[in-house]
Amino acid sequence: MSLHPTLQPYADAWTHSVDAISELVQPLAEAEWNRRTPCPGWSVRDVVSHVIGMDCEMLGDPRPIHALPRDLFHVTNEHQRYMEMQVDVRRHHTAPEMTAELEYTIIRRNRQLRNESRDPGTKVRGPVSTEITLERAMRMRAFDVWVHEQDLRTALGLPGNLDSAGAYVARDLLLEALPKVVAKDANAPRSSAVVFDVHGPVEFLRTIRIDIQGRGTLETVPALGPAATLTLDWETYVRLACGRVGPEAVADRVKAEGDQDLAAAILRNFAVTP
Repeated sequence: MSLHPTLQPYADAWTHSVDAISELVQPLAEAEWNRRTPCPGWSVRDVVSHVIGMDCEMLGDPRPIHALPRDLFHVTNEHQRYMEMQVDVRRHHTAPEMTAELEYTIIRRNRQLRNESRDPGTKVRGPVSTEITLERAMRMRAFDVWVHEQDLRTALGLPGNLDSAGAYVARDLLLEALPKVVAKDANAPRSSAVVFDVHGPVEFLRTIRIDIQGRGTLETVPALGPAATLTLDWETYVRLACGRVGPEAVADRVKAEGDQDLAAAILRNFAVTP
């Protein structure tokens, strides 16, 4: 195996989630591909199209030349337009066409990963004409595919894999965004702390500590006398952080203690995926 050791966990997580997606959609009837998912504006077909399209880009395939319709109300910025291209170009594909392309893409990507000998710091093409490191690209793919696996599971009523390898990639990536959410977006008081107590298949206790300059840092040490404590289950954490639900929809699943205005501001700004 030529894959660099720091890349292997991301390759394993991607493989596990993409194989799960393949198993989920293989038996679907044509009509089931049109089911709405929690991903705003996207059906089951759209989510699978996105997974195919992004992995084709990891393979270096050219992006489709395609004009987007003007009535896609969930597409409001350049990043969303970029993502929508791979989706809209497949909107009229049949179930057999979708599963065949997914399988072929997985075969090609597995072959690419088997032969991947580049350094994790190698620059590769990222979304919207950006350049990112290979390590970040693979980490984002593992995260993205796991989140979309969960979208499909919700749409199809087939829960599972909330504690798979991809879940832990997602946990770490979402936690990295938390200091900005608390300190900047929710404007938490300086020299304060906010605690997140998450239970369920993936459990963790984390503190965001805000210094005198108003900067937030992520800590594993529990805070004494935090300004606010948010207690919620892992699935709800993911759904909020990935913009799948708003705070009102899951108010019964989130317990806020301490400064209620601060807790509400944090939850309003909790979605961190573009």
